[in-house]
Amino acid sequence: MTGLVPYILFPGTAVDALPFYQAIFGGEAVMHTYAEFGRADGPGDAIAHGMLVRGPVELAAADAAPDEDAVHMNGMYFSLLGTADPETLTRWFAQLGDGGRVIDPLQERPWGAHDGTLVDRFGVRWLIGYED
Repeated sequence: MTGLVPYILFPGTAVDALPFYQAIFGGEAVMHTYAEFGRADGPGDAIAHGMLVRGPVELAAADAAPDEDAVHMNGMYFSLLGTADPETLTRWFAQLGDGGRVIDPLQERPWGAHDGTLVDRFGVRWLIGYED
């Protein structure tokens, strides 16, 4: 791994979130349950640790334990500005927005760049854009 890799704690939805992100970004989703890790502080089928690896976007995720807060993003976005070609970024924006909420559509800005923001179905906020 290189660079920043976000680690997201989900409220019992990591088993759905990681395959969702894998379908969008590619790579491989790897998940391990609380039972596999010998954890008794949550349901045995909850995700104790998971990762999306070997793709253009990497992230880690788990289901929050009872004493942990689940994802609630305020005042920040995961930025994918210029991380792929315009066609790919446009597709990612549409896919991440499916079942989520578009805050500001992906569009051309007065300075010539394109960007947009959204919150996906799992509560993760994204800033996606590119320059021609």
